[in-house]
Amino acid sequence: MKKPYDYEMVEQSALRRQKTRNAVIYSLLTVWAIMVLFPFYWMILTSVKGYGAYNSEFVPQLYTLSPTLQNYADAFTTVPLGRYFTNTIIFTVVTTAIMMVVTVLAAFAFARLNFRGKNAAFVIFLSLMMIPNELVVITNFVTITNMDLRNTFMGLILPSVTSVFYIYLLKENFAQIPDELYYAAKVDATSDFKYLWKVMIPICRPTLVTITILKVIECWNSYVWPRLITDDANYFLVSNGIQEIRENGFGRENIPAMMAAVVVISVPLVVLFLIFHKKIMEGVARGGTKG
Repeated sequence: MKKPYDYEMVEQSALRRQKTRNAVIYSLLTVWAIMVLFPFYWMILTSVKGYGAYNSEFVPQLYTLSPTLQNYADAFTTVPLGRYFTNTIIFTVVTTAIMMVVTVLAAFAFARLNFRGKNAAFVIFLSLMMIPNELVVITNFVTITNMDLRNTFMGLILPSVTSVFYIYLLKENFAQIPDELYYAAKVDATSDFKYLWKVMIPICRPTLVTITILKVIECWNSYVWPRLITDDANYFLVSNGIQEIRENGFGRENIPAMMAAVVVISVPLVVLFLIFHKKIMEGVARGGTKG
């Protein structure tokens, strides 16, 4: 006699497999989260350890019984970190503003305007992404030096006012807007600039927000170029300040004060990301989807 099919047993087996799969996934995610978050924990922990206590540790300790905020005071008194903050804000705001204008206009031209050689020009433009950054840094350094723009905000800003990747990302986003909107706007005698301002920019706002935030983070974290092009403290950015704190310890490296400076410098970026992380994800998804 044929044995009846036990639906309850099958359901319980599937449930056990699902629980096992979830346990494995959450275990891997937990390990990954610990690996990602541990450097931040170590940074904050080191920033509240006393200078003497930190240097007396032969084996690094994962906790401290006597936290102190003196390192944060040292971070601002060892070097003029406040001035470096101001310089970084100027550099970040101006660079991002100019780059957004360049990126929007270039992406609009490649996505919507018709001109001879557009596809070839875009392919050549994309090929610039294949050039190693080290070669670009060398070329920019020679150019800025020959223009006598070292130790100036202009020298800091000029090499960062365009990005092939951001233009490509926004161009793909612009290309998703139906052509019928553009043709209808032209029938109404709408200029290209007005169509860009009134139609394309509002529709693609998530991608624009994403590009803006990513550029702000990029500028805020700049290290190689500012170190290379400036040796005047009046134009140092926070990256220079961290290095100075590290080198100007009490006869040796002042790691706790440097970590305190890193914490202070990281807070604005963390807050910015937490506020706009949904916009970033939405903008990247829209930019990578065609049709």
